[in-house]
Amino acid sequence: MKGCDNIVKTKTEDIEKVEKSNEKQVNNTKKNLGNNLLDSDMDSNKSPEKNFPIVGIGASAGGLAAFESFFSTLPTNTKLGMAFVLVQHLDPNHTSILASLVKHYTQLPVYEVTEGMIIQPDSIYVIPPNYDMVIEDGVLHLKKPIEAHGFRLPIDLFFRSLAQQKQEKAIGIIFSGTGSDGTLGVRMIKGAGGIVMVQRPESSEYDGMPRSAIATGMVDYILTPAEMSAKLIAYNNQKFEKIQVLTHKTESGIKKIFNILNTKIGHDFSNYKEKTIIRRVERRMNIKNFKNVDEYAQYLEQNLTEVEALFHDFLIGITSFFREPQAFETFQTKIIPQLFTNRNLDSVIRIWVPGCSTGEEAYSIGILFQEQMEILKQVFKVLIFATDIDAKALETARKGVYPPSILADVSSERLDRFFTQESDGNYHIKKTIRDMVIFSNQDTIKDPPFSKLDLLSCRNLMIYMNKELQKKLISIFYYALKSDGILFLGSSETLGDLESFFEIIDPKAKLYRKKNTINELLPIGTFASPQLKSKETLKPFSKTPIESKFQLRELIEQTILQHNTPVGVLVNQHGDILYLHGRTGKYLELTSGEVNLNILKMAREGLRQELIIDLHKAVVHKEPVFHPGLQVKTNGDFTAVNIVIRPVNAGFDTAAETKLFVITFEEMRAWEKDQKEKVVTIGVNESTFDNTTADDTRILELKRELQIKEELLKAANEELETSNEELKSYNEEMQSINEELQSTNEELETSKEELQ
Repeated sequence: MKGCDNIVKTKTEDIEKVEKSNEKQVNNTKKNLGNNLLDSDMDSNKSPEKNFPIVGIGASAGGLAAFESFFSTLPTNTKLGMAFVLVQHLDPNHTSILASLVKHYTQLPVYEVTEGMIIQPDSIYVIPPNYDMVIEDGVLHLKKPIEAHGFRLPIDLFFRSLAQQKQEKAIGIIFSGTGSDGTLGVRMIKGAGGIVMVQRPESSEYDGMPRSAIATGMVDYILTPAEMSAKLIAYNNQKFEKIQVLTHKTESGIKKIFNILNTKIGHDFSNYKEKTIIRRVERRMNIKNFKNVDEYAQYLEQNLTEVEALFHDFLIGITSFFREPQAFETFQTKIIPQLFTNRNLDSVIRIWVPGCSTGEEAYSIGILFQEQMEILKQVFKVLIFATDIDAKALETARKGVYPPSILADVSSERLDRFFTQESDGNYHIKKTIRDMVIFSNQDTIKDPPFSKLDLLSCRNLMIYMNKELQKKLISIFYYALKSDGILFLGSSETLGDLESFFEIIDPKAKLYRKKNTINELLPIGTFASPQLKSKETLKPFSKTPIESKFQLRELIEQTILQHNTPVGVLVNQHGDILYLHGRTGKYLELTSGEVNLNILKMAREGLRQELIIDLHKAVVHKEPVFHPGLQVKTNGDFTAVNIVIRPVNAGFDTAAETKLFVITFEEMRAWEKDQKEKVVTIGVNESTFDNTTADDTRILELKRELQIKEELLKAANEELETSNEELKSYNEEMQSINEELQSTNEELETSKEELQ
């Protein structure tokens, strides 16, 4: 056997020498002779790179048997339209014969990768020993590892580059192996819209890598290597040949899917970017072998498990510790020291990390703040609110346990200072950092935001949203930040139309400071419940409905009897009618459409504008308002009417401070009309009265209408300001309650973990 191995090894080495010699000769020919034909061939080889998927296969100990099982069942009598790249943990001190061994299992061409090799479909590429490998623009690049014998993650490294280059055409497969290499790469591939297959742990010689990948919750298929080949071919044929991009014809199906998710999960994705949503839906359709969107929507209606799977596909969080290191370095040097300047030791530094996913970003920020406190040799209270709508991701974040593959993003110094390595090799965040962070389930768009924040870090959440939703989110962030608060965005995110509300600190790192503008952007309606009403409507009458009805009647009748007016209406400060007395048909009428029992909507022509102004005056000044001689149109004719709005005390509801008003109507008597006409006449210059023309009369009417409009506008502005203040006050109360509940929930979660 050893002799056979030596023969195979020798032949393999000879073949490799010939291949390298040929490659060198080709390169020299291209460089020295400028062979145009060769250039065109090379270009043609590059051009189809974007048109086919690439399957990255990661393996370690026990991977050879998985390779054999997988490639032996892979059909080779037809074009597959895919390329396969094998990344295995190899001994850096020995020549690998993996490529020659794989050749025994398949008829596809197998190559050991050399620097700059162009990748082609229907081919297999094997990583050489003592190299890391990435893909860029359809070309495989090799580089020497920093430490040949140190901790290396070649699978994660290649999977990350594969996800970035191929997006939804990236396919990741994890075979047998120890450790957790490939786990972070799996997240990246899923985040880019690709699919992930993992060897069934029971069928693998070493189940460390498969189990670590499965624990992410992002694996699409868990199969034996023999089962994978058939599933891969079926998926590829359906995904890239038979199913076309969703068109306008399927819009109704997509809307159904949005409605199903909103109804069963409680989250609305209709304002997310269409292409992103389509890719996610297509991916799930291919996994479940659906070719029609309406059929898939019907399947969702009947299958809650698939609804949850699609929901989590929409939520895939691409995150890591200190993601985009240069941005974090700028953040650490330019921002963090400022946040500690002139700060009292008893003050709290408040930070919000929306879309925190599995917690890496929140903990990264906590580490940087802890490092700064150690530099200052002072201890401050740092409170980091980390929120997400993915409950599974939050479970991982709360535990604070991460695989050894975080070594790719966290320096060994920080690992020693801020993590504890457990017996299984995983790293557990230390209590000093864990205690800074409160994790909670929150919808950033519809739930009340946090307030008075020193820092808000939202990185790579808005890239999935359309411009309208991004604008709404930025307005919420503006509201949540305190004066001169810092906003930290991801590299692909911008402020859009709202950039003028922030000062740019560093455009490359996407760091901004809130400006104190005159017209502050308040996100009214973005997080308040659509059923939100005034405090009066939120606090019902303390008595029973029957008792309230009798007391309302008694209240209005007492007022009417005191002032000897037969017709009156009891309303609240918003004009909502609570009780009618007498014949009000002359002054009020129901409008067509949905029934609206509001006196400002039901008032007849000649009353509406004046009522709006007068009711507002009565509410603000809390005094009776008298308005004589209004011309009300009834049955085609105008009637002169006096109205009076009087505040009344609802004695049965003093605790709620309900503001009620009685509006009474009374037709003018003959002597009152004469008196009014006299007043109008005196108001005009009597010496020129006889010379008054119809035009002058028209001018007086227009001036009066203009005055009414101005008063109406002023009243509306005052009402809006009052409403804004009420909403702002209510929102601050809700935020305080929300934070208290989140803190309580976090304590309960911690207690639960300790008990377990």
